[in-house]
Amino acid sequence: MARSGKPSKGRYFRRESIEFHIYILPWLIGFIVFMFGPLIYSLILTFTDAQMYGEWSFIGLDNYKEMFTTDPLFWKSLSNTAYYAFVSVPLGLIVAFFLATLLNMKLRGIAFFRTIFYLPSVTAGVAVILLWGWILNPSFGLLNYVLSLVGIQGPGWLSDPRWAMPAIILMSLWNVGPSMIIFLAGLQDIPEALYESASIDGAGWWVRTMRITLPLVTPTLFFNLIMGLIGAFQVFTQAYVLTSGGPMDATYVYLLHLYNNAFRYGRMAYGSALAWVLFIVILVLSLIVMGTSRRWVYYAGEGGY
Repeated sequence: MARSGKPSKGRYFRRESIEFHIYILPWLIGFIVFMFGPLIYSLILTFTDAQMYGEWSFIGLDNYKEMFTTDPLFWKSLSNTAYYAFVSVPLGLIVAFFLATLLNMKLRGIAFFRTIFYLPSVTAGVAVILLWGWILNPSFGLLNYVLSLVGIQGPGWLSDPRWAMPAIILMSLWNVGPSMIIFLAGLQDIPEALYESASIDGAGWWVRTMRITLPLVTPTLFFNLIMGLIGAFQVFTQAYVLTSGGPMDATYVYLLHLYNNAFRYGRMAYGSALAWVLFIVILVLSLIVMGTSRRWVYYAGEGGY
């Protein structure tokens, strides 16, 4: 029998595989050169005494020993960052969900309000932080002026150790736009028939929210929680621009400690060790949240929690 001119299925898939690897080769080279390579190099640096310039030698675990035993700013910065994360993330989720609920209403011109509420998230970070610095100024700031109109003497905010971190947390609410949009997408994915059936059965707004909205929006909540924790433990710009970690180290966050050691003092090896410890902390927290998600995240396609 004469052989057909049609290529075999195996040859077709082999050619498709070769083309696929050719297409992803630029990304793969970029990933190895600019991400994976520096990642491994930074891990190697943690076992050295490398400075920003000059020669270096291996010193084993000395950087980690210093970090956990003789560096008081390590624990201070880690506790400040944990305080910021464990307060700002839940507060941000509540505000984002509340705004998404309002913006999910079917009203005329609602698209305009969605744009307005999301707009702060795309503004320049440093410019917004400087604006907040003016708002929170204890002498001529807008916030204390508004409080004075109702007979309340505002605190020192960024100049008071008791109020500096709450002020940074308050600033974080300016950037709830991305979480709000994701919550809004999750709310719009809930079938209207569920609300209609509940209304027919006499369920009020509170019952519909607790029995329908919250369970069906838990996958979105889970995603926002993970991303919020990752972002919160990397807080840096607010403290760097406004307070430099003060007053009295009240806003001395982890990334500021890392930045100071690596780039101000030139201790690149110690800064790399700090970065890897932060990576492990974020990884552990993310795994804990993911491990508990089976108990409270509802996936409708899987038929339950």
